Amino acid sequence: MKKILSAILAGAMLCTSALMFSACGGNASSTADSSKTEDAKVLHMATNAAFEPYEYVESNEVVGIDAEIAKAICDKLGYQLQIDDMEFDAIITAVTTGKADFGMAGMTITDERKQSVDFTDPYTNAVQVIIVNEEDSKVASKADLEGKAIGVQLGTTGDLYVSDVNDAKVERFSKGADAVLALTQGKVDAVVIDNQPAKAFVAQNPGIKILEEDFANEEYAICLAKGNELTAKFNTALKELKDDGTVDSIIKKYIKE
Repeated sequence: MKKILSAILAGAMLCTSALMFSACGGNASSTADSSKTEDAKVLHMATNAAFEPYEYVESNEVVGIDAEIAKAICDKLGYQLQIDDMEFDAIITAVTTGKADFGMAGMTITDERKQSVDFTDPYTNAVQVIIVNEEDSKVASKADLEGKAIGVQLGTTGDLYVSDVNDAKVERFSKGADAVLALTQGKVDAVVIDNQPAKAFVAQNPGIKILEEDFANEEYAICLAKGNELTAKFNTALKELKDDGTVDSIIKKYIKE
């Protein structure tokens, strides 16, 4: 009887262990394979959390305009949101290869990016600006960028736009903060970047300023793999969130003016 009871208990323990292993394995595979997100009800968002106020890290959590809008969209569609932080120039690859369900990182709609991904309707407008040193700067306007060393964040629209500046020496950095640091150290003559992060960088680094003349105007949107049926669902949810004032209230929470 003791032998029979021991056998039963051993079998139960093996089953319990198998179930626990299976559960853990299921979670791991849902993270690695975005094709299972419909079943798991989790959507993975690829971002670069170094772009305040759109996405940045606070208390070990990614927060900001994009994070909150993405959460509102997922809530409306009945999904949980998982934010995956990565280098900006890896986001489109993560989306096209299925490692992420969508990308949202202050990403501008461009013809070049449209060749790789689909975009939702825009959720906000943005401006590219020029940051220079307050003293002894050789750059006082957009026209002065010709022939100068310009710092940009790799893969951003700032990177794309300055590539057309005549005779410019473009210095590419993995983070906008690194480009600004190069400016303060005299390694570049100017930095081209989005207006809102630019304001944060100027506030954190005395001795630099934003030129009054805008470099470029653009629209931000969410990118998804080509043909993804979620794009239409995202657009519907985004329209509802715009109409009821949610998107506007989120933006005003982070951009006070």
